[in-house]
Amino acid sequence: QVQLVESGGGLVQAGGSLRLSCAASGRTFSSYRMGWFRQAPGKEREFVARISGNSGNTNYAESAKGRFTISRDNAKNTVYLQMNSLKPEDTAVYACAARLEIGPITWKYWGQGTQVTVSS
Repeated sequence: QVQLVESGGGLVQAGGSLRLSCAASGRTFSSYRMGWFRQAPGKEREFVARISGNSGNTNYAESAKGRFTISRDNAKNTVYLQMNSLKPEDTAVYACAARLEIGPITWKYWGQGTQVTVSS
């Protein structure tokens, strides 16, 4: 069982930056691929970025490329999402998710999310 707790959301002006954190419980954090997703009001949840257990591989949604960076610190059981050049359309609840590197591709564990609001 993995518990995920996000932090770092808030209100920021367009063009600003935020760094989200997701702290995970458990002793096998490096065995999990981690992802960030977001959901804006009235929209479907969408993928933002993911990172492999050993940080060797990262993937980003087109909307995040060049502006967002996902990273992790396995010693701290934490994954980060650095968001720069934020736009009003980035406003959403951001949630982290985890799944084992080996096994079903379904994201099994989810945090409750943190609100990011970007004002114009």
